[in-house]
Amino acid sequence: MEKQLNRRLYTLVEISLLASFISVTGSIKIPTLIMGSEFQMSAPVAVAICAVFGFKRYIIAGIISSLILFLLGIHTLINVEIAMVFRLTVGLIISVFGRNVFTIFVAGPLGTFVARLALAFTLQVPAIMLIVPAIPGMILTAFVSIPLTKLLEKIYTQLGVSQYGGAL
Repeated sequence: MEKQLNRRLYTLVEISLLASFISVTGSIKIPTLIMGSEFQMSAPVAVAICAVFGFKRYIIAGIISSLILFLLGIHTLINVEIAMVFRLTVGLIISVFGRNVFTIFVAGPLGTFVARLALAFTLQVPAIMLIVPAIPGMILTAFVSIPLTKLLEKIYTQLGVSQYGGAL
């Protein structure tokens, strides 16, 4: 009984920390060479979290992150839409095709691409106007996701899995 309670508590704390990590890295924006475009650090972090911690924890942490940012007035409904489309796309890709280097490499850019298509539909603007400025960020996301996934995986295996006898 106590071990079950410890697992639940561990999972609750872990998801809360993941949501915080997504929220904080979402505010880190690095300008790119194309005017008006930027690289948001939360994209490769989200891909790495999904690959290492699994879709269920990733999507719960993402929903909590979006809800908190929305309630604080930092995000609008459009920001939440973009984030959720990105998260669902990344989660679907990694869940269907597995956790291999190629999947991790393409999940972020494809998530961004689909999120931009959804945004274009919402705003009723040509998608190309939203996709082209995102290309530098998509490239950075692809290349940063792999080492970040390896880093999170190493941390998780050293701390998370051994803590309670296996993946939760």
